[in-house]
Amino acid sequence: MTKADIVTRISEKLGMEKGDVQATVESFMEEVKSSLENGDNVYLRGFGSFIIKTRAEKTGRNISKNTTIKIPAHNIPAFKPAKVFVEGVKSNVQVK
Repeated sequence: MTKADIVTRISEKLGMEKGDVQATVESFMEEVKSSLENGDNVYLRGFGSFIIKTRAEKTGRNISKNTTIKIPAHNIPAFKPAKVFVEGVKSNVQVK
């Protein structure tokens, strides 16, 4: 499912114009992004949490040059689904 698909479904369900729904969806995503960039986690009850995970410093290899490189510690965004969300997916989606 793409962002356009989400906008279309919400527009059909609520009877709103696609332009208004798209602006709302993009605004939501921008707020989540800016909150994470400012170091704040975003918690959506019943859905999940957008959190910042810290990756420790580690040693890596550049296989083309056969050298060792140091990868510094860094933060990455992550999504942790709520238990209700996980249980819903487990019970409704068939294993392939």
